[in-house]
Amino acid sequence: MSALPVFRWRLAPDGYATRRQLRALGLRPGGQGVAAELQRPRRQRGPLVAYLYRIDRALPVRPMTPARWAALAKANAARRMCPNCRRDVGYRIPRSHGMCGLCVHHEEQRAA
Repeated sequence: MSALPVFRWRLAPDGYATRRQLRALGLRPGGQGVAAELQRPRRQRGPLVAYLYRIDRALPVRPMTPARWAALAKANAARRMCPNCRRDVGYRIPRSHGMCGLCVHHEEQRAA
């Protein structure tokens, strides 16, 4: 089993990119495996690791179809719906609370 090549921070050769860099180029990994690692050393913890993909093997990003746009809108609407008061609060409900800010405030007042 061969190990992945490991490059130090800012020293990766041309032809490799992270997922975000591929996305900025209008590409996606396209099923290819991780080609290399990029490591940034830290003082008292283990290194930060970023996975690199080959740009020449990357595929173009698939275009958004009307059905995908509709599914995305439906998913975002569900994340804005408070499960307690059943209102669309206009922002994404934090998973840490699981309810909108007004419901959290009312729960805190009931507990006090």
